[in-house]
Amino acid sequence: MSAERSCTAAVPRALRGTAAVVFDTDGVITDSARVHAAAWKTAFDAVLSLRGQRSFDAEGEYLRYVDGRSRLDGARVFLESRGLHPSEADVQAVAADKERLFTEAVRDHGIDAYPGTVRLLGVLRSAGLALAAASASRHARELLEHAGVRDLFDTLVDGTEAARLHLPGKPDPALFLEAARRLGIPAARAAVVEDALAGVEAGRRGGFAVVIGVDRAHTRGTRAGLLEHGADLVVDDLAELLASEDRR
Repeated sequence: MSAERSCTAAVPRALRGTAAVVFDTDGVITDSARVHAAAWKTAFDAVLSLRGQRSFDAEGEYLRYVDGRSRLDGARVFLESRGLHPSEADVQAVAADKERLFTEAVRDHGIDAYPGTVRLLGVLRSAGLALAAASASRHARELLEHAGVRDLFDTLVDGTEAARLHLPGKPDPALFLEAARRLGIPAARAAVVEDALAGVEAGRRGGFAVVIGVDRAHTRGTRAGLLEHGADLVVDDLAELLASEDRR
């Protein structure tokens, strides 16, 4: 078998025919989504308790209203979902509180990369696919570097870059399209890997060839939601894409 055919065979079937893959960071590459969710819960609950409302659901409401969005968008969308009509000052205060809590948690405990994702990244790099990380979070670069995986990506578009370029947040596909542009690969020949409802919707809106959802919550509801919002397939962990090849 030629080297070219060997590399092609190593690529999981779901990604064959693509020349590039754009990965979300939180919950896809790094185990940071749970830390974000916990920080949001503390920040939101401080507001909700003053208004006599039930506490923030760090699973369902986090995935539905916050995950994948910028801090300000996430704070605004969730508070509006509770009928609170927040002012811009209210939104900024909650977002700032969440930022402080998240930064403290990362500083005290650190963040790891998912082993299954690291395995997949190694296979894709060996096969010659272009790889990008894209995230609305301003912490993305720091988290990837601390997890020791930044060098696995050809480019990174993080929250700082998104703000500089005035890119709208997910479910708008601008963040992913900018990552694909930097790789020099059109969306029609690239894939998106996401764990957020807004993220898979962004991948679908952007015209990406394949949109893979990652369901870390492992529930029927989250899996169904990812499929309904635009995922072509959903896995609990990205190692599943490799396991299907290992069994052949």
